[in-house]
Amino acid sequence: MPPNESEPIRRSIEVEYWVVDEAGRLTDPGPLVDAAPGVEREFVEPVLEIKTTPCESTAQLRTELFDRLHQVLERADETGMGLVPLATPINHEEIRELESERTQIQNRAIGENFEYVRHCAGTHIHVEQQPGHVVDQLNTFIALDPALALVNSSPYFRGRRVTAGARSELYRRMAYADLEHQGQLWPYVDAVDDWDRRLEQRYEEFLTAALEAGVDRTAVEKHFDPESAVWTPVQLRAEFSTVEWRSPDATLPSQIVRVADRLATIVERLVDCEVRIEGERGVVTDDAIVLPTFDAVCDYVDAAIRDGLTPPVRSYLERMGFDVDAYEPVTAAIDGRRDVSVSAARRIRTQYADRLESDVRNGVSNIDEQFA
Repeated sequence: MPPNESEPIRRSIEVEYWVVDEAGRLTDPGPLVDAAPGVEREFVEPVLEIKTTPCESTAQLRTELFDRLHQVLERADETGMGLVPLATPINHEEIRELESERTQIQNRAIGENFEYVRHCAGTHIHVEQQPGHVVDQLNTFIALDPALALVNSSPYFRGRRVTAGARSELYRRMAYADLEHQGQLWPYVDAVDDWDRRLEQRYEEFLTAALEAGVDRTAVEKHFDPESAVWTPVQLRAEFSTVEWRSPDATLPSQIVRVADRLATIVERLVDCEVRIEGERGVVTDDAIVLPTFDAVCDYVDAAIRDGLTPPVRSYLERMGFDVDAYEPVTAAIDGRRDVSVSAARRIRTQYADRLESDVRNGVSNIDEQFA
């Protein structure tokens, strides 16, 4: 049964990290996969995903995520490996896919552009749907999509500077360029039925593309349904009874927990106040959550991807209740060069593997200090 409104709002995290050896070269995670609960392979060889269970508080979420990461890092230390909290590997050798019929179907349906997805590591944040407020929750998450600027973690792809948020550029503008509506942020909805109709339409488009590429219908229907066939930055997930925000890059876990806490806090607030769409500014007050028009949101999102925390994006996020100064986007620290060599990329990966280990070590030592 879904919880009533007085119960805690559950939230969970799924985060992907590149796995490297001691020299910073991408490598197969191998022995790390069974190092802790919730650890899984992704569809490409050098990426490891770490998931939490649904947690009733940020303190619980933080404890679980950091404990699982700590277990993985202990195994990584034993095997000469590290986890890299960057959205792309910056510059690298070939990235191999694991054998999978599902991935083969995506490659054929989406075409050669699906190759861009192999170069991306991100974070998914789930917040439990609130009965009677699902539309407001979904629309609010859509309006908060510019918060991706808080955790941009790589401006580089194949050694070249792309944008402040290279992963978002790869996913939204490049990977799905030939499959309309995929990869893009979808407009606000008026009812859950609107969302369901969109999913069905997008699934039919994906199915048509797969069939035109010679994929058997039975194979597509075996591996995909309307919910799993689409990639959009904010998604209503019937399977988990959550609203999922898929825009954040892979980054330091303390930053991920911080942004997840803000999402859960704003959901707690919207249950008891008015949510309306009005104007271009957007603001969260004690009495209302005012969402800007969708066109205005898209302008903020474009700026967040292209340039990161520009003054307009910063001001918008502050009005929506984010403590912008508490975030340290990795992109800002490693940006500044047009080109990055393979050897320099390996050094950066090693540096940020050390940063992640330090972040986890400090978090485990002070696990309840911030959110107790």
